[in-house]
Amino acid sequence: MTRSIAFITSDARVQAGPKTSGDAAMARARAFGRSGMNRVSSVGSSIGGGWSLKSQSKAPDATGVSVDRCRYPRTMTTPKRTMVCVPITVEDIDHALTDATLAAAKGADLVEWRIDSFFPGSEGDTEDAYRVKQLQRLLAESPLPCVLTCRSASEGGDYDGDDADRVSLLEKLTAACETPPAYLDVELATYQRSANLRQKINLCVDHPAQTRDVPTRLILSIHDFQGPPADLSRRLLAAYQEPACAVVKVAYRARSLRDNLDLFDIMRESPKPIIALGMGEFGLMSRVLAPKFNGLLTFAALRDESATAPGQPTISELLYRFRFRSIGPATRVYGVIGWPVGHSLSPLIHNAGFEHVGHDGVYLPLPIAADSKDPEASETSFRATVGALVAYDGLGLSGASVTLPHKEHAAHWNDSNTRSTSIADEVQALGAANTLVCGSDLDGSESGAIGVYNTDSSAIEQLLGEALRHVDAPHIGVIGNGGVARAAAYAAARAGGAVVIFGRSIEKARGVAKELNARSGPAATGRIEITAASLDEIDSVCCHAYINCTPLGMAGGPSPKELSIPVSKLTKVEPETVFFDTVYNPVETPMLREAKRLGYHTIDGVEMFVKQAASQFQLWTNREAPVDLFDKLCREALADASPEEAAG
Repeated sequence: MTRSIAFITSDARVQAGPKTSGDAAMARARAFGRSGMNRVSSVGSSIGGGWSLKSQSKAPDATGVSVDRCRYPRTMTTPKRTMVCVPITVEDIDHALTDATLAAAKGADLVEWRIDSFFPGSEGDTEDAYRVKQLQRLLAESPLPCVLTCRSASEGGDYDGDDADRVSLLEKLTAACETPPAYLDVELATYQRSANLRQKINLCVDHPAQTRDVPTRLILSIHDFQGPPADLSRRLLAAYQEPACAVVKVAYRARSLRDNLDLFDIMRESPKPIIALGMGEFGLMSRVLAPKFNGLLTFAALRDESATAPGQPTISELLYRFRFRSIGPATRVYGVIGWPVGHSLSPLIHNAGFEHVGHDGVYLPLPIAADSKDPEASETSFRATVGALVAYDGLGLSGASVTLPHKEHAAHWNDSNTRSTSIADEVQALGAANTLVCGSDLDGSESGAIGVYNTDSSAIEQLLGEALRHVDAPHIGVIGNGGVARAAAYAAARAGGAVVIFGRSIEKARGVAKELNARSGPAATGRIEITAASLDEIDSVCCHAYINCTPLGMAGGPSPKELSIPVSKLTKVEPETVFFDTVYNPVETPMLREAKRLGYHTIDGVEMFVKQAASQFQLWTNREAPVDLFDKLCREALADASPEEAAG
């Protein structure tokens, strides 16, 4: 059954500056990660029956957005869409209200007032009348419906005082308050601690036996910062059976992506409105996909530094990068698999691309842990996790990008899955894949093969073909002997070129060349020809194009200022020679800067990244990717980010 909520209120409005014109996908993508309010969406959007804000006292916030402070009637029903709640740690009332006003302007539906830090001292003087009145003012002037929480230290909060004092404070802010909160969050463990505490909490909230007019609804919450509690089923059942409990909340540290699947089960099977969230980087999926499984709400921080739980996205990330409002039961899920993946640019461009073409999909970071000292365990983890995600009923995992260190694991997918699998020729030749296309239906049934591809090689082949279109049988030098170098050498040979792999270790370079020659079939213009040479011999071979496939020159890498190719020392190069760098951060590496200075043609890493992403996009959606949008977003993100942020 679909749950719904409506906040019925009198007339109100938020006054924001005019939105900058331009493509909607670009505007939303740009909004992600920017400080201030470059673009502000109207807070007058509806939640079920709709709500609005009644003007009382104008309070311009620090960003220059003029917002009317207001009260809202507490009449409530159940919601039609999953709500976004911004938690705000209350230390100063005016600052908290300003933050709530900004949260409303950014599109939040609720705020959570975290008051556990408001009373100084290890125990806190909850009898401080002035501070109690300040909190009552906070509730009265809240620009959004609110959740009131005084979290105990035992479950991740800052309150370490007496439970009886805490409950007494909550009573003053609910049943004894003229403007009580919409929800009161109390830990299930606290609620069950004694009959006396339970009775006092019940006086604060609406429930079947309540004799007073109290609109506040009770959230009973369960938290575990170590992992899923062993007795979680028992705790959930206890919460479900409490007559006063209106909403159940469970939040635990997700140890892997598979823990999200248990949270999805909880959301789908709950007999009461439910909040089920995974904490930490593995839990982001549960937060973003809450609308897909009918979660009551998800939490999003106003700023990175104001998150109240590990793994909490910002509201800009949630609404703009992940397009939270467009997610529903039929939304297809995609993502980037790797370790780490937190700073990947792929979610930025693919989500913007989905919006641009009208594709009902969302693209997420999908971290799968790996241990360089135990590659067998890493591959087992990859197989188990991807297999579980593909098979999960209702998730609709439809495709994934695969990055280090799982590219080789993806190429072996056929070894670990009974589903029919189609492995592209380039994957068999390279022993590495960067793209999965999953043909599963939303009910988890098989509707087609799992496609395994390597779009890195096709991107390099296309870029070389365009740059060397006037050259017959080009000679191409590839610097490096890792996975990218293999893809580049294979692509160059497929384009009909004679390829030389240059490496600091001639033995490794020869090994790569021998392996590729053994695995690869004939190219379009004849037999693939790949040889090897020492990097010291790079000036002895005249090439039409040189491709750097090492991390030299990469921001945040071991040698960010080092030239990957000694361009100025190459004596046999011609004016039309192409210098290609697969490193995309910085966009202009030291090698490319030197090549441009000397007048050579250059190809930067962003061009390759965009080209391979566009091929993935077309494989997943059967639509042409908005390449110009991808390119612009990547370059803007790299220009704005610090080297550490963009290095991923």
